[in-house]
Amino acid sequence: MKITQAEYTISSTTISQCPKPDKPEYAMIGRSNVGKSSLINALTGQKKLAKISGTPGKTILINHFIINREWYLVDLPGYGFAKRSKTERSKWQKMIKSYILNRTNLMTLFVLVDLRIPPQKIDIEFIEWLGVSQIPFVIVFTKSDKLKIMQVANNLKAYKNKLLENWEELPEIIVTSSKTGTGKEEMMDYIEKTNALFESVPQ
Repeated sequence: MKITQAEYTISSTTISQCPKPDKPEYAMIGRSNVGKSSLINALTGQKKLAKISGTPGKTILINHFIINREWYLVDLPGYGFAKRSKTERSKWQKMIKSYILNRTNLMTLFVLVDLRIPPQKIDIEFIEWLGVSQIPFVIVFTKSDKLKIMQVANNLKAYKNKLLENWEELPEIIVTSSKTGTGKEEMMDYIEKTNALFESVPQ
């Protein structure tokens, strides 16, 4: 699949404000500053579609983008150590969980993880929550271009071993780089195949 058109649609604070759930939808989430905006821009081929900021916690809304007028790509607020109050962080968590659990057209949640960093408790716990909640997800490792080939292999192995402590079978994994385009085709193929599943379900 190639993205020929990508447009910003709406920013929402609640699921009720999101677009009508009549198209397949894919959301990206991850710790603050993991590279969500950069990956969205790389996938769509638009440098400024999703605003990039060096300040963790900049995305505080559910941001929808309509792709090829056929499906939605969603930028969710990052979780982690954003410089926000506990009240604000709690509000985000409720908003994010409500979206993930109740958005009927959400086909897959792409969980972004910085491949340079050892497995973090916050990521592992979130991934386990998705499993318990039976939410379809794919782990998308970012910033692979900042590592040597052997480092990529070693870090990937370490992460898989950590997951296998609690998972009988590993979730789907895609290694990406917004800079080099690594993983872009794999993500597009995944979305194209999953879109077909949405179309086969009676609406």
